[in-house]
Amino acid sequence: MILDLLFPNRCIHCNRIIEPDFLVCNLCFNQIHFTHYDYFESNPIKEKCNLLFPVENTYALIRFEEESLSRKIIHELKYRSREITGKILAEWTTERLDFKNQRPDLMVSVPLHPRKLRERGYNQLHLFTETLSKFYSIPCDHQLIKRNHYSKAQALKDKQHRLETVNPFSITQPITGKHILLIDDVFTTGNTISSIAWEIINAGDNKVSILVIAVDV
Repeated sequence: MILDLLFPNRCIHCNRIIEPDFLVCNLCFNQIHFTHYDYFESNPIKEKCNLLFPVENTYALIRFEEESLSRKIIHELKYRSREITGKILAEWTTERLDFKNQRPDLMVSVPLHPRKLRERGYNQLHLFTETLSKFYSIPCDHQLIKRNHYSKAQALKDKQHRLETVNPFSITQPITGKHILLIDDVFTTGNTISSIAWEIINAGDNKVSILVIAVDV
């Protein structure tokens, strides 16, 4: 309680004091550009993915735009060491995403390389995925996909490097006949997701759907 008084939680956009488990104030919340995508219908992510690999369904929560609140939210998730951000974003997702009677069999988040995990101290997608897993009663597996090579974050690479197609991922255990929901923070070129998707598809008779927090296409 003393810490809350000395260091109150503040809106990441306007700096107003807000509840401890909030990310933004009510006024700034209205400035977030939610996508309102339909998970089962065509959208920009599905159109892009269909050019790269066979995809079932796709969804993004918000639009990742330069100099926007959405960008601040993603940076809060990835670089501010506030894991609670993942839980908040997952709750926003559950309010908008309905799998109906076509729930995936398993949720898998894009992994960090062990070196990057040590540097950052946490995987920004784990709490997000675990919160969704509990809400939808869909198991999640943080160990299924292994990142083999250490690399810069996609946001820090130039465009040419982002377009490289070297696959840095591998499957750690046999899996077949499953519908996998692959989860990432930001969808840009689709190359990272495509690399993992092909590993999953080629591992057996598996299907892949995509869920990202933000889309930048």
